[in-house]
Amino acid sequence: MSPRERVQELQLRYAHAIDDDALEQWPGFFTAEGRYRVIPRENHARGLPACLIDCRGVAMMQDRVASLRTANIYNIHFDRHLLSPPLVEAPEADGTVRARTQFLVMQSDQSGVSKPFATGVYLDVVELGGDTARFRERTVVLDSYGVLELLATPI
Repeated sequence: MSPRERVQELQLRYAHAIDDDALEQWPGFFTAEGRYRVIPRENHARGLPACLIDCRGVAMMQDRVASLRTANIYNIHFDRHLLSPPLVEAPEADGTVRARTQFLVMQSDQSGVSKPFATGVYLDVVELGGDTARFRERTVVLDSYGVLELLATPI
């Protein structure tokens, strides 16, 4: 597979895992020291560090999933990711590639109401090693600072 195909495969598996409520798989899409953060467009554009979520390392992500399953109270919902094809740059010397992918996440609640939850762009740094591809960094840049519902599950 080409780097672009490998990145797209990783992104699709990531989205399907979240949409299928297989959140325990989520940390496995990252390298051990991988970073996942969600930041509003305004902060990202100004270089401001404040994020809505900033997980550094798989252990922090595993803890977040355990918390979602056992401690947190949030609206029960179902996500559906819609992704654009990724724009993938040429591989760098360290075996990573950078990718940019637009997304829309729809949420459906238990009463059957579906509505747009979040739109934005994924800015990814993906490690391509052997047959695996994993996120070294996934920055979720939200188009809006306001999130209508609680931002509980990964985007």
